[in-house]
Amino acid sequence: MGNWKGFMNKGVVALLAALLVMSFVAPAPSYAAEGNTEIPKVVERTSPSVVAIIGKPSINSDKSLEKNRFNLAHGTGVIVESNGVIVTNAHVVKDMRNIIVVTSEGTTYNGHATNIDEESDLALVKIEASGLSPAKFASSSDIKVGETVAAIGTPISFALRNSVTVGIVSGIDRSVNSQYQLIQTDAAINPGNSGGALINMNGEVIGINTMKYAEFGVENLGFAIPIDTVKYVLKHFSLYGKVKRPYLGLELEDSWEAVVGLPSSTGLRVAYVDPGSPAAQAGIQQDDIFMSIGSHKVKTLVDYNEVLKNYLPGEKVDITIKSGSSDLAKSVTLGEAENKATKWTQDADGSYLDADRGKTRIGDSHFGWSMKYPAGLVKNHQSDDGDEVSFVDAKGEFSIMVQVENHQSDELSPSALLNKLTGGENGSYAGGNSTILERQYIKREVSPYAKVVSRSGDYGYIQTRGYLHAGRLYTVHLFVGKDHYNNNFKQNSYNDLLDSFKLSFNEKDDALKDISVFSNGNTTYKNEYGLSFDLPTSWQKSGSSFFKDDYSQTVQVRVTSVSSGDTLKAWVDRQRAQLEALYTPKYRNIHASEELMLAGVPALKVAYANTLGNKWTAGYSLFFIKEKYKYEVQFTYPKNEDETEIQGLLMTLTSSIQVDKADMDQELRYIQDLDELTDPNRTVVYQNDKYKYYLQIPEIWSSKSYDNKDQVNKTFLFTGGYFGVKADTKMSYEDLIKEQEAAQKKSHDNDNDYTYTSSDVTVFNDVNARQYVVTYVSAKIPYTETIYMFRQNNISYTVTLRIDEAVRTDANEKRLNKAFESMKFVVPSKN
Repeated sequence: MGNWKGFMNKGVVALLAALLVMSFVAPAPSYAAEGNTEIPKVVERTSPSVVAIIGKPSINSDKSLEKNRFNLAHGTGVIVESNGVIVTNAHVVKDMRNIIVVTSEGTTYNGHATNIDEESDLALVKIEASGLSPAKFASSSDIKVGETVAAIGTPISFALRNSVTVGIVSGIDRSVNSQYQLIQTDAAINPGNSGGALINMNGEVIGINTMKYAEFGVENLGFAIPIDTVKYVLKHFSLYGKVKRPYLGLELEDSWEAVVGLPSSTGLRVAYVDPGSPAAQAGIQQDDIFMSIGSHKVKTLVDYNEVLKNYLPGEKVDITIKSGSSDLAKSVTLGEAENKATKWTQDADGSYLDADRGKTRIGDSHFGWSMKYPAGLVKNHQSDDGDEVSFVDAKGEFSIMVQVENHQSDELSPSALLNKLTGGENGSYAGGNSTILERQYIKREVSPYAKVVSRSGDYGYIQTRGYLHAGRLYTVHLFVGKDHYNNNFKQNSYNDLLDSFKLSFNEKDDALKDISVFSNGNTTYKNEYGLSFDLPTSWQKSGSSFFKDDYSQTVQVRVTSVSSGDTLKAWVDRQRAQLEALYTPKYRNIHASEELMLAGVPALKVAYANTLGNKWTAGYSLFFIKEKYKYEVQFTYPKNEDETEIQGLLMTLTSSIQVDKADMDQELRYIQDLDELTDPNRTVVYQNDKYKYYLQIPEIWSSKSYDNKDQVNKTFLFTGGYFGVKADTKMSYEDLIKEQEAAQKKSHDNDNDYTYTSSDVTVFNDVNARQYVVTYVSAKIPYTETIYMFRQNNISYTVTLRIDEAVRTDANEKRLNKAFESMKFVVPSKN
């Protein structure tokens, strides 16, 4: 599917580049001239069955593209019924609004998508027409590698409708990021060709063009959906209004051979079994090997999907699996896979492709300005707050920018305003490398302004106008290339556009387009897992975390796969147990789970609070399971926050949470929940060769990022504490004790609340050591610190075990002590 974004002449640039390449490269072989003189006749017969499709793509996160009349997408379609039924690619029309269909002779129709099947990448578009020329379909069994074919479509630009490229069938039964087999061809398939016809020399459609493999150095590698798959999908659309796919409830994985393209000698590994699914009821388990369906052997995922085309939901099939060393036959009654409902989306502006039809002025209602809106003016960029917006001319002759600065004095003198625009006596907006040609203050009764015209060797000509109004500075910049500024006629049109700038916005003017993006409301966020929810517009996003502008409130999202047999309650119970194990009862508060509905499924809400002693953090965790994934949305805030604000935000969040399978990344697979595998008591060996010791450290502890393997100070962190080892090869043990004793005494003298005890102890069975036990409250966080000092192999060691009272559970203390007790020392070799 082609996209028209930014400058409209980029397609022309691409064409010029192509012409340039043709000037220096020997012409490619002509199939028409050398291979088949019948090609023009075949194309002439077939072209009336191919149409061009254009529309507006769905609005994305780039606000500058919203309502941009030049932000268009296009593709191609093939007429399958004379009354206006057209087949195309699902990716062409899935997110397209205000669809326009243009036939080969130039007749234009409004259209809409009636059926969409993303799995096959096929869709139907309907127009109100009659007497059209439907295409003739071939059979996939008649397709031969090496036969001449032609691709008809709309490449690069909508102006190139019904373009024809010729090539051969390079291969069949291909699998390239697709659910079904594809035809490979060297006929050029470019952006915009999607949905067009791949025809043989009988004028029959053998496939629907779907994609081109684009990578540097790779040419003539296009793919089409075989006509038998097209027929299969069209039949289901006709009978059921959708493709009724069988459902087994399995997630399968290709073998290594299949992934790299080798012939696979094994079947498909069962990576996941959906609880309660037909496969689960038949006893199929994770890690079984899926071998065949009926009499059809299955060695790849594409094989699997192709075989399932022969069955309907409700039918009983025999499946062969390998479980361990045994081959088992299973009888399974197929379920039905879910299908996304098709929605026909129109613009609020109606069915017009040009959303700005009838608009002759443009402006911002929030900042209160407006100006003329020529047909060729394209909004290029707009800041998130709308205080800066730029436009470009569709022909690339000029650009214009409007900037608004708040908190400006209306009493600024004309000279000060001019100086502000130029950046000094000889400066300019162009960066000081330009010549000022004109600088004056234009006095008039309404909206006087400062005007500066300069010429730059890099930018051409720049005219800047500055207006002061209601505490704001409005700056309008016009950038014009050298070749156009000296044209008097065009210069008059540029000045007319600048003169039309007004410090007002008439909301009753239907011809005035409002581009304001200012909002006091909410913003909808979406992620790759199909999850969407609303948060205040002022919030910031970083990865899977969201923050209030002062960082006091956060929302975090975690998505993992559901393991076989897991349930919502069991999952939430595990999460509750984790928090209970982390904090002692005095420093945590966990409420009972509350049932609610989120994203149309049962969910659980858990309110909690915890602290290390200084201030409490409260929060709500929202848990639900949908589409084989576990979703946890966690909202945290200071416990003393205004309860009305918190409940209002929680209501916004819970009422807006949705999961749309169609928005999920198609490459999503099984995502292991690491909590299910984590053993808090599992240890790993840390060895410091330089300082001759090693020890067993809990795997869940983390090391400071700047620590290297043999650093003199090594620290391991966990929530509310740390374990540290310091080695000293220079200071004697006695001096080390004296230094530590002095430091402890000084801390106590400075603050009587700082208490410590010291004693001589034996560690590691036979090593004499000095032990210090410190208790103190630092930054309102009470903690206990145990310090061991001893000497081994002529190295003095200081080992610190620090734990906050909030996390001083039996389990945490046991892990700390066990780590210390595991410490071993490397005995120096004797020469």
